[in-house]
Amino acid sequence: MFESLGLLPTFPLLGFLTLFLAGGFLPRRMIGLIGAGSIGLSFLVALSIVMPFLSGDSEEVRHVVYTWLSVGNFESTFGLYLDGLTVVMILVITGVGFLIHLYSTGFMIDDPSFSRFFAIMNLFVASMLILVIADNLLLLYLGWEGVGLCSYLLIGFWYTDPENGYAARKAFVTTRVGDTSMAIGLFLLFTQLGTLDIQSLLVFAQDRWDIGSGFAIAATLLLLGGAVGKSAQLPLQTWLPDAMAGPTPISALIHAATMVTAGVYLIARMHPLFELAPNVQLLVALIGLATLLIAGFTAMTQHDIKRILAYSTISQIGYMFLGLGVGAWSASIFHLMTHAFFKALLFLGAGTVILSLHHEHDIFKMGGKWRQLPVAFASFMIGSLALAAFPFTSGYFSKDEILIGALAVEGVGLWLWLGGVVGAFFTGIYSFRLVFVVFFGESRGHHDEGEVTGLAMALPLFVLMVLALLGGFIHIPVDNVFSHGAALGAAHEEHSVSTFMHAVMIVVPLLGIGVSYLFYCAGVFSVSSLMKLPLAKTLHSFWYSGWGFDCLYKLLFISPFLWLSKVNRRDVVDTFYAGIVVLSVFGNAVSVRSQSGLLRWYILSIVIGIVLLVSLGAFL
Repeated sequence: MFESLGLLPTFPLLGFLTLFLAGGFLPRRMIGLIGAGSIGLSFLVALSIVMPFLSGDSEEVRHVVYTWLSVGNFESTFGLYLDGLTVVMILVITGVGFLIHLYSTGFMIDDPSFSRFFAIMNLFVASMLILVIADNLLLLYLGWEGVGLCSYLLIGFWYTDPENGYAARKAFVTTRVGDTSMAIGLFLLFTQLGTLDIQSLLVFAQDRWDIGSGFAIAATLLLLGGAVGKSAQLPLQTWLPDAMAGPTPISALIHAATMVTAGVYLIARMHPLFELAPNVQLLVALIGLATLLIAGFTAMTQHDIKRILAYSTISQIGYMFLGLGVGAWSASIFHLMTHAFFKALLFLGAGTVILSLHHEHDIFKMGGKWRQLPVAFASFMIGSLALAAFPFTSGYFSKDEILIGALAVEGVGLWLWLGGVVGAFFTGIYSFRLVFVVFFGESRGHHDEGEVTGLAMALPLFVLMVLALLGGFIHIPVDNVFSHGAALGAAHEEHSVSTFMHAVMIVVPLLGIGVSYLFYCAGVFSVSSLMKLPLAKTLHSFWYSGWGFDCLYKLLFISPFLWLSKVNRRDVVDTFYAGIVVLSVFGNAVSVRSQSGLLRWYILSIVIGIVLLVSLGAFL
């Protein structure tokens, strides 16, 4: 049964090839069936693999399909690996991915590039599946780069708009920075440990490197560079909000089930290596904390419904990085799963709102839509409750475990916990700001529109509502994966978390929801009055710009590059080669002039040459 692991990416790949080669000649119903059906088949395969795996001893399984590369002492196989972490990832990718594809059959039905959309979506899912089932880092990197390519194609899907093309290029270039760091990390690991097989590499690293080893620190820093690029964490987070240029189902797939979770998966998969570099692991936590706070502040100022959710994703991935950094490995993967449920629900709900309101994105041009858009309203209400960690929703359980894990860290644990709690407060504000502004109050436009949602769009939303509510009760089989950190996990459980601390973690998000209600629903406090204060206006402008990161990077990197390109318009390198060409032409002209056709000059040249050679021989 485990040999069928290779079928997981095979079905989406076949779907991609079919739609790529023949999509233009197929009816839309058939295109939708192939696009969504291929992911559905992968989900069924995942279930057929997971069931016997869970019913057994939950031990890892490895299946080698064939030898991919064999050069000298280096050998890389097309090998597939299954353990508890892989189980969680393949179920999330194929399960949530299938729901998004099914939704897309209704959402994108009128798009002229319907076939191209599903072809790239299928390739996207196939690449992500290769990434998570790979048993070696080279194959993982193949899936890693495949995800990056597909994100570029999907973000710039509506490429006739120059802004969409810019957003796609921005995502591609920014993530390439992290990918380069990761590639160098792979070179370092291979040169020092002699293998890229993940399990062998981790064993060799623990045997050969001491805790705090320079090689361990360098390798983990380089891998962390790749992770922050793909998962949009500081300082490479700027690409993700602009990635909203693509169709809404694409945003859902990137944010919930595929690309941004890749960095979290990479660190979790390589966790024994990070445990050999405690300072780098703490850096992971600090990056996550800083990112979740910065993104939370920014989300409170945005007007675009999708950009609010984009900054929310950056913030929630920050929580996952916080959990990874404090050694709460299981809690981070648990939050990855629950986040996939409620973030897919929110994005697909946003798609329903946008489609029903004639592609309106500005939340302040909506208002009072809960009667007009009942399915979208229910989706946003449940998704926002889970996002804000409302008690007993899925987000509550996973975020609670991460904060408890942070509290257990010696020295800085209280500060990490406090930062996470503050982030939860602002999550409550921005998530329900979105709900109150869009669905309550007076209508600010689009008065007569009805909800556009057929069965293909409504069914995934209802399934995701159930998962967002009850997903916190799912037990994920990762205990054996992180058994190395079992003692640490036990320490988390045994850590004395007072009733007061638990109460704080429950009450603070509710306070955020209450503050949002007072400002955006009840009208007790006025945002416009607050904006009259110079400090509030300045902070709002600063946060709205994403804390000025785009301006900073333009100043440090883009402007100097453009200036250098302008100065070097003629290209100094081409000038050098042009000089060689001129010199060759000159030599040819001189050579041509020497061919006079007079025999006596030829004889004289030969004699002079012989004299020179004899003279040189005599002196040497």
